[in-house]
Amino acid sequence: MIKTYVIDTNVLIQAPYAVNCFEDNQIVLPVAVLEELDNLKKADGERGANARKAIRILEELRRNGNLLAGVGLESGGSLRVEKNFVDVTLPPDLPDDKMDNRILKVCRGLAGQLGADNRADDIHQARQVILVTKDILLRIKAQIIGIRAEDFITEQVSDRDGQYTGRTEVYAPEESFKDFKKRGIPVSAVYMADQDGHCSTPSLWENQFIMIKADQSSRKTVLGRVQGERIVALDYKKSKPYGVAPRNSGQYFLQEALMQPAEQAPLVIVKGMAGTAKTFYTLAVGLEKLLNNPTGEYRRIIISRPNAQFDTDIGFLPGDEQEKISPLMRPVIDNLEQLIDSCEEKRYENETELKGKVDEIFDRGLIQAEALNFIRGRSIVRTYLIIDEAQNMTPAQVKGIITRAGKGTKIILLGDPNQIDRNFLDERTNGLSYAAEHMKGSTLCWQITLTADECERSLLAMDAVKRM
Repeated sequence: MIKTYVIDTNVLIQAPYAVNCFEDNQIVLPVAVLEELDNLKKADGERGANARKAIRILEELRRNGNLLAGVGLESGGSLRVEKNFVDVTLPPDLPDDKMDNRILKVCRGLAGQLGADNRADDIHQARQVILVTKDILLRIKAQIIGIRAEDFITEQVSDRDGQYTGRTEVYAPEESFKDFKKRGIPVSAVYMADQDGHCSTPSLWENQFIMIKADQSSRKTVLGRVQGERIVALDYKKSKPYGVAPRNSGQYFLQEALMQPAEQAPLVIVKGMAGTAKTFYTLAVGLEKLLNNPTGEYRRIIISRPNAQFDTDIGFLPGDEQEKISPLMRPVIDNLEQLIDSCEEKRYENETELKGKVDEIFDRGLIQAEALNFIRGRSIVRTYLIIDEAQNMTPAQVKGIITRAGKGTKIILLGDPNQIDRNFLDERTNGLSYAAEHMKGSTLCWQITLTADECERSLLAMDAVKRM
């Protein structure tokens, strides 16, 4: 059955191509949406860029026909602009002057029109008009007036339990452990067991990290990684980047992914709760590569931390670029202080000296902090690029960052999909989860999700992560 989808502005702002994602159904754009696009087209940052892109797509369609009458889409459906239904009444608590309520008027008007045309009851026909919006409250208001409403799910990945973690546990015959370091273990030789003791063959992905347990001994465990048809030993298990040693299996896996050269692992995606040392360990490996063992692999470290308001309003903040973004870099500096002075007892005895050491790293250009919008559009070569708090990126932003990688550049995406500060993003639609799902299985992408049990910040932090 052909459905009528009414598209809200926020869908086009996040995904300008959304009009092509509804198969052979009818798409309706209220005039209020065009007005909002017009207001946003000069905005800075991604919102303005996506508004302009959506407008260009509409212009291409306008050239092919009359948007008021309807224009055919490549998907087999059609799109039209709806300027009627201004006289449709809404409940008194929904004022006419709000853009959201003008969109609801169109939805109710279309539902009534379909009911009259097809001589069907209003309830049935209301189900054929579907409002698509990222705005939860607008979906609730739509339900109040009997209009079906949905989120834009094209960019959604699996829910939390179904998302790829980059790691798993398997069992293998104990005798296969003898030559593991030299030859590895065939993927076909390992198996998984459920709580009832039923065994099954696991589906493993390229570069997936594996904890292999001996089937006859609970004490024998080895760590490996999927490489082709075999599970091979970790290359950097004994490394201590910048003096930091792994404290758990998750950090061993993280260290392996970060220490691999950019040619082998140009993209690393790290997900984990607060306190799991994502940023700390990533900086440790970067400083090791740049300072302790300077092989020329990387020219510099660039760090960026997406921030919803900062990305759009940077021009209104005082000072130059570095002064504008310095407040967002405080968590990075906290980690640098711990790395530069590893002695916890004496680290903060001389605050001036410690600050001087951190400032020297930035002054020498070894580490540069840049705004996300200034990275997009560039071609970055031989750089250790860290995107912290990547869960606050949209799918379009993360694609724009990954496609900027030049020769010899390693991109590390860090974040916690459960801590999102950006409007209209959640754990299933943010850029970090989107990249993790779509890059799963790529030979060029290494992923690891750190667990709550691997929180190393403090006993309190670990307890809070588990309880709250």
